[in-house]
Amino acid sequence: MSFDTADSWFCSPRRSMWGTGLGAVIELPAPWPDHLDRVGAVLSGLKESLPPSSAVPVAFAALPFDRSQPGRFFVPHYLRVQTEDGEQWEVMLHSDPLPDSTIQRGFPTEPSSYTVTAEMAVQHWCDTIGEATQAIASGALDKVVLARSVLLSTDKPLSYHQLGALMAAAQPSALRYCIDGFFGASPELLVSRLNEVVRAQPMAGTLPRSGDPSRDAQRAAELLASEKNRWEHQITIDMVHKTLLPWCSYLDAEPQPQVVGAGSVQHLATMVEGRLSAPLPSVLELMAALHPTPAVGGSPTQAALQKIAELEPVSRGRYGGPVGWVDADGNGAWAVGLRGGEATAEGTRLFAGVGIVEDSDPDTELAETRAKFASTLASLIRP
Repeated sequence: MSFDTADSWFCSPRRSMWGTGLGAVIELPAPWPDHLDRVGAVLSGLKESLPPSSAVPVAFAALPFDRSQPGRFFVPHYLRVQTEDGEQWEVMLHSDPLPDSTIQRGFPTEPSSYTVTAEMAVQHWCDTIGEATQAIASGALDKVVLARSVLLSTDKPLSYHQLGALMAAAQPSALRYCIDGFFGASPELLVSRLNEVVRAQPMAGTLPRSGDPSRDAQRAAELLASEKNRWEHQITIDMVHKTLLPWCSYLDAEPQPQVVGAGSVQHLATMVEGRLSAPLPSVLELMAALHPTPAVGGSPTQAALQKIAELEPVSRGRYGGPVGWVDADGNGAWAVGLRGGEATAEGTRLFAGVGIVEDSDPDTELAETRAKFASTLASLIRP
């Protein structure tokens, strides 16, 4: 697996951003949330070095799920932005030309064979579901999200930019990202800030899609009627609302969740939107306060994270972590790092997670992970 940290992009239905060349790398020591002020300081310095009429510089990052780990941000030398209403602009940090190798990138020959290998035996993983439900029944926690991983190997080298482009093409309504060896198409907005407006769209509760509109409509109705899925979803909504409220003069959530399709699965989703009070927090403050939500960790947070550490044999890396961008004015958008892969020495590592509550059934949860893997693999592996 090959990847180049000089190129980063993050695309949403509202705004697409493509960065090329390394203008700056901002290293955050562990734990990464404690050092986010470094990012604002670097971006402010770069903004001051640009002409007053210039657009503000932007930093991209794909951060670890584990808050105790270090992280890093990348400020591109050249940035191109396009909004949903057709507005476009560029930011160039300095006048030096970009190297030809950065501007003209070729993709390797497409592989002819693929191997997908589970990193934990299926029965063993199902057994961990039983352990989790026992802990929940004992009152140790209310919910925990457990993930399992697979390795995608190929007979020829892959470019993660190529894989990211495939994911983006297959999921045009998702939050698509390709940053520092981590790529994907996440359905879930962790948080965004545009001036005073803050938004989040938590998701929790999942059922497969079949491709048959009538069957999928029936499953959507089942999802909305599911007490287990609605309760799991409400835990996340309550946490997001409670966390954002102290920063807001106004904050509201949709009264009922909607069903959002994401490839071969569909989720319960609720938009939370509000107006921030002065002084405006950076989107980085909001992101760090929210991560991890119960949709990727569990509830209560610390008890769930401890259970994840006990039951998951493979580090999540950046799966489930925040991935997105921030500009020098504190605006930005951050997705939950889902439905994608991470470049490793062994191949491309993919994760799928499920929310476990007291009445969770191992076979049902296994089927959900398979549906999520199918959604990702269908975007990456061409027939």
